[in-house]
Amino acid sequence: MHCLSPKMVCETKIVAEDHESIPGSKKDTIIVSSSQMWPSLAGSPSSPPPPLSTPKEDPRRDNVYIREFHPSEQEVVRRIFYEGIMERIPNTAFRGLKQQPLTQLLYGLLAVICFVVTKSFLLTCCLPIFLMGMRYYFSRKVILHYLDCALHTDMSDIEQYYMKPPGSCFWVAVLDGNVVGIVAARGNEEDNTVELRRMSVDSNYRGKGIAKALGRKVLEFAMLNNYSSVVLGTTAVKMAAHKLYESLGFKHVGVVEHYALPGMTRSLLERMFFQLRYHRYRLQLREE
Repeated sequence: MHCLSPKMVCETKIVAEDHESIPGSKKDTIIVSSSQMWPSLAGSPSSPPPPLSTPKEDPRRDNVYIREFHPSEQEVVRRIFYEGIMERIPNTAFRGLKQQPLTQLLYGLLAVICFVVTKSFLLTCCLPIFLMGMRYYFSRKVILHYLDCALHTDMSDIEQYYMKPPGSCFWVAVLDGNVVGIVAARGNEEDNTVELRRMSVDSNYRGKGIAKALGRKVLEFAMLNNYSSVVLGTTAVKMAAHKLYESLGFKHVGVVEHYALPGMTRSLLERMFFQLRYHRYRLQLREE
């Protein structure tokens, strides 16, 4: 099977909170604790020290921390990526229709034509169900092809693609000893930018600030390696992903209507039932 360049592939959607900067270098471990997210008020009495007999607990036990990817985590990372992309099938098919006014108008026109031709209220009422079914079918078809292509390119060998080349890295978020989130950075020396890619959080662990911590790690990586800006592209439909990027400081710099994923045939039926909007974001770190 022929796959296009993995550089065409978009990141996955994410949900997160918290908006504080996290220090540390590329090789450092990042800890996001409850005390960082909810600092004590000034002047408030400090809590009494624990009894001397209380054993010191591992600080990583109840906290999320970010560290570099290890080859032994290849399968769990691929699972998180796979599940995140699969969630886009219904989102693109149904929620995505809200962002396509021309498509809505077309579907309305088809309903009118159906009633004029058939004179049947039953068939006219069944038409929207048929149209939504076709949208789901084509969304599943295109996204599964995209997923297969991604799993056979950069996600097939993360160590080789992200950990060995200079200017690139891949991190995982760990909670209670489990990998619960992923993110990658891919540097481009030609324009001195780094691309934030493959960000995804396990659906069972969202709402804990994990995605934002992952995003900040990429920003930290870019600053430590003297990149001038961080860029990303996303086809995410949910507004939570876009709000996350903006909370990290990214600016929306453009949108591509009717974006084509690798493997799309651009047939008439495909264009009628599957549409994507590709949003570009950029965070300028310093002027060139």
